[in-house]
Amino acid sequence: MTCRIRSCYLCVTHMARALRFYESFFERPPAVRDPLYSVFDVGGFRVGLFAFVKAGETHTFGSNCLPSMEVETLAVLRQKLEGLPLRFPLTQIGDNWVAEVADSEGNFWELTAPVENDS
Repeated sequence: MTCRIRSCYLCVTHMARALRFYESFFERPPAVRDPLYSVFDVGGFRVGLFAFVKAGETHTFGSNCLPSMEVETLAVLRQKLEGLPLRFPLTQIGDNWVAEVADSEGNFWELTAPVENDS
């Protein structure tokens, strides 16, 4: 079997607010802008925003699945963390800097950057 994970989607309660958040965060417009399901292409990985209430679905939010995104440096990571609610503080774990944040809709993300080699 060949298996690839190429996308994930996040449930959102307010599509316009979520689009503003992710356009700023990813520093790009969505590849698909739709009131029900919008999509951002992030390095070939598709991050969808699903307006579950508009679709007539219910959803239970939890913290058992955590998308993780890597940025290139600690400086970029610090810039991305500015103004976001931290769920886990910036911490060095092994060869990475790691933090956890919440988006505008209450979804959690892990953000990482490699530890910079100072030698």
